[in-house]
Amino acid sequence: MDALHGKARDGFSREAQAYERGRPEYAPELADWLRRQLGLNDRAIALDLGAGTGKFSRLLATVAGETLAVEPVEAMRAQLQARLPSLRALPGTAEAIPLPDASVDAVTCAQAFHWFANERALSEIHRVLKPGGRLGLVWNVRDESCGWVAQISALLAPYEGYTPRFHSGEWRRPFETAGYFAAPALTALPHRHVGPPERVIIDRFLSVSFIAALPDDEKRRFAEALRRLIATHPDLRGRDVVAFPYRTEAYRCVRR
Repeated sequence: MDALHGKARDGFSREAQAYERGRPEYAPELADWLRRQLGLNDRAIALDLGAGTGKFSRLLATVAGETLAVEPVEAMRAQLQARLPSLRALPGTAEAIPLPDASVDAVTCAQAFHWFANERALSEIHRVLKPGGRLGLVWNVRDESCGWVAQISALLAPYEGYTPRFHSGEWRRPFETAGYFAAPALTALPHRHVGPPERVIIDRFLSVSFIAALPDDEKRRFAEALRRLIATHPDLRGRDVVAFPYRTEAYRCVRR
C-alpha cells in the first residue's frame, strides 16, 4: 500500500495511550529467539519496523548493539520516544524505509506486518538488510480456547470488516509470490498478560485499530459490552487481576 491504512492511522493516532497501557509486553523467551533465529548480538544493528509505542523495541534493545525504530503514526512514535529517549525513532513506512542499503543485520515487525504485507514492503526490507540478514515477524495471538477470550473475539467480529488482520493469513501471500525471503519458519511460545481487567481487557481492545477509529458513542457501547462480560463471566467476575492467555508466534524469514 502506498499510504498508511486509514484505520491504522486514525485508530492508532486516537488511542496511542490505550495501546501503550493495554497491549501486552513480549515473552522474555523471545530474547533467546532473537539471538538464535535472527543472529542478533551486541555488535548487531536491528530495525524495529512499525514499532508503535516501542513495546517490542524495548526487548530488541536488550539484545542488539544498536536498535532503530521506524513508525509512521506520530502519536505512537511520541509514546516510543518518551519511554526510550536514547533510541533513534524515525518517521517512515515499510514501503519507504528511511535507511541506506544493506545497513541493518535484522528487521523485526511485531504486531505489524499484516498492515503492510505486500511485495513492495518485502523489497524495501530486503534492501536495508545486509546479505544474510533476517526478518522476524512476531504476533501475540489470543488463545480462543479460553471461553471468555472467544467471547471477546465474537464482540470484535462485527466491527472488523476488511481491516488487515493476522488471523486471515493474507500476510503470507507476498512470501509465496516474491523471491526476497525464504518461507517463514515458526516458533511458538505460550504467553500471558497479567493485570487488572481494565488494562488487559478494556484498554487492550479499545486500542484495536478498527475499534479505536469508531465514533465515540459506538466505542463507548463496545467498552460497556466488555465491562458486562467482565462483571458476569464466572472466570472474570470480582477479580482484581486476570491472566489473559496468548500464544506468541515468531517467524524467522531468511533474506535471499
